[in-house]
Amino acid sequence: MSEIIVSGIRSTGNLHLGNYFGAIQNFLKLQEQHECYFFIADFHSLTTHPTPSDLYGNTRQVLIEYLACGLDPEKCTLYRQSDIHEIPELYLLLNMNAYLGELERCTTFKEKARKQPNNINAGLLTYPVLMAADIIIHKATKVPVGKDQEQHLEMTRNFAARFNRMYGVNYFPEPVAYNFGEQLIKIPGLDGSGKMGKSEGNAINLIDDPDTIRKKVMKAVTDTGPTEPNQPMTEPIANLFTLMKIMSSPETYQYFLDRYNDCSIRYGEMKKQLAEDIIVFTQPIREKILSLSSNQTYLKKVVQVGAEKARVSASKTLREVREIIGFKDF
Repeated sequence: MSEIIVSGIRSTGNLHLGNYFGAIQNFLKLQEQHECYFFIADFHSLTTHPTPSDLYGNTRQVLIEYLACGLDPEKCTLYRQSDIHEIPELYLLLNMNAYLGELERCTTFKEKARKQPNNINAGLLTYPVLMAADIIIHKATKVPVGKDQEQHLEMTRNFAARFNRMYGVNYFPEPVAYNFGEQLIKIPGLDGSGKMGKSEGNAINLIDDPDTIRKKVMKAVTDTGPTEPNQPMTEPIANLFTLMKIMSSPETYQYFLDRYNDCSIRYGEMKKQLAEDIIVFTQPIREKILSLSSNQTYLKKVVQVGAEKARVSASKTLREVREIIGFKDF
């Protein structure tokens, strides 16, 4: 059974291997099976970066990189959030039914307010309402979300149910999380702990050239090496082996695992091999990124077509919501 899937795409910075295996490869599967709406969340980015140095450039680059990874505008609806003017109007209407207490209790709001005490803006407070508008404007049934977004999705369900209850209708479905289960792969960073991420400075970007990748991988944190056979791995070494298991052939992975277990491993040799395997994987994507970057005509068409497709659903929903509330023509 086909579902209506909605998911936002961050609009800042280059994509990295963690993004690819954490979300993009699953988006590629979803677009083959369901009605998918994927949007670049440029409105959302203003909650933490209200004066971006290059909002257009960042948005353009993210669009290019998702296209290079395989998102197909003919199989999904790919658009910029800011091109769909129905979204901020639905956001405004939902804000009338969102309460200060529930917004202030939101975990991400409290965390952001602590980290940016001089920028606790109204957009930051009502971020979950805008996220709800993004989702229910297409009457989504499922939403791919990470652990940090589960509370926001629950709030979306609450806003949808509250609207239905307040106006005595059964209009908005209550979307649930799309669970990728074992398909979701978490990519560790190169700094020895945690996951790969832009802000952590431990990522390999899809646009990185071979020399950059080699330098980054060779700087990856290691230890002094095993001192006895089959010694448990420290976190940095376990992370390197996790990366190798994903990026290298089973034979290569097993070769270095055997060398670790018999205490003959040389981390420099392992990292050189890992770097070359990452280059083989990222090079076709990088070439597509560079090719798309020079094709402004195609990018403009993608954005225009995506906006037109998204507005079909969004305008219908907003028109019906206005009628339910009581905004009618004289």
